[in-house]
Amino acid sequence: MPSIALPATTGFVIDLSTERSNWTVVYCYPRTGRPDQEPQGGVDAWNAIPGARGCTPQSCSYRDHFAELSDLGANVYGLSTQNIEYQSEAASRLHLPFPLLSDESLRLVYALRLPTFVFGGMELTKRLTMILHRGRVAHFFYPVFPSDSDAKLVMDWLRTANAATRAGSPATPPAIKLPEPR
Repeated sequence: MPSIALPATTGFVIDLSTERSNWTVVYCYPRTGRPDQEPQGGVDAWNAIPGARGCTPQSCSYRDHFAELSDLGANVYGLSTQNIEYQSEAASRLHLPFPLLSDESLRLVYALRLPTFVFGGMELTKRLTMILHRGRVAHFFYPVFPSDSDAKLVMDWLRTANAATRAGSPATPPAIKLPEPR
């Protein structure tokens, strides 16, 4: 991971390259909506974009499986290009037990060449999930659909990876190539 400091909804700054836990899960999502606001450009336009819907169910799934993910040795972060104030409202409203990270400047998104799309004048990250092992990308899921299945897919992968480690496979997974932007 490149060394890029990102503001978190906890009030701290997180540099994912320095994460040294066995596993760090970073799920990237386009944007969370607010119950009292339509998305810029309208609900119909947003719903017409494949994979755009589902940011709140994805976050809630990670919330609901947070204890299991922790038991598997994983730290969890959500990441979007929304500003930290917007994300803080969502983290509070959704009662998320993990931080959301803001890449409003798109520094990490561009450094990793993550896929994006433009909607309502905003460049947003396409939905994908990275699993880091001690600061290195070990695996990713892309595309993620349906969004609320993401946490379970990650838990299955972590169980397999943990079992392989216990069986004597290398503790550090090989580096992988991230998806090409579309």
